[in-house]
Amino acid sequence: MPVPHSRGLVSRPLLRESAYRAIRDAIVDGTLVPGERLVDGDLVAWLGISRTPVREALTRLEQTGLVQTKPGCYTIVSPLDVRAVRAAQSVTSAMHELAVREAVPHLDAAEFDAMREANARFADALRRNDADMALEADDDFHHVAVAACANEAVRTVLDQFTPVLRRLERLRFSSLSGRGSVAQHERIIALSAAGDVEGAVAATRANWQTLLPLLDTWPATGEEPGDATAGGHAPG
Repeated sequence: MPVPHSRGLVSRPLLRESAYRAIRDAIVDGTLVPGERLVDGDLVAWLGISRTPVREALTRLEQTGLVQTKPGCYTIVSPLDVRAVRAAQSVTSAMHELAVREAVPHLDAAEFDAMREANARFADALRRNDADMALEADDDFHHVAVAACANEAVRTVLDQFTPVLRRLERLRFSSLSGRGSVAQHERIIALSAAGDVEGAVAATRANWQTLLPLLDTWPATGEEPGDATAGGHAPG
């Protein structure tokens, strides 16, 4: 058959989104460590795409605070800035509280089942010390209310600020400090099912505040304990 005349079946926005997610996840899971140089050529080779979507992804990551760039000199993985993380935690908590406030009156049996199923996966991941799966299940749990509230502004703000918290959340779910979240999730479900909007909002706030004690363990410089700057390389 002749070669189709159409081109660009995989759009640049899709490539940019894929690059963004891949680099973001590598930063969150520690594959790319704080202070590490991000070299365009290495990232292009790793991702198998052109330089343009990689640069666009890095620009977006800089906007979220995960990457720092000095034009003409370097691009690095951002050290953990305690002030930025505290600000992100405050905004993210407020958005999840708003989502629960708006969602609770409309949640149905299927959505409560989805929350319980996500929390069961979350508990299982913590028992197996699988921080990545715990993060995914935790996201799924909280996403139920975010989706049910149907507030696009909430979703937009969370997309902007949640990535800043990811490294901290992964640390929490890699340690015993994350175990209490299972019971907190159960409380959120119970209060929501009972129609107690204010109680569910308060429980959601308490759940997100469990991140705050971890910030006290980070050095004042914002460097993550045990991490050192490495030579520029992409995940293999």
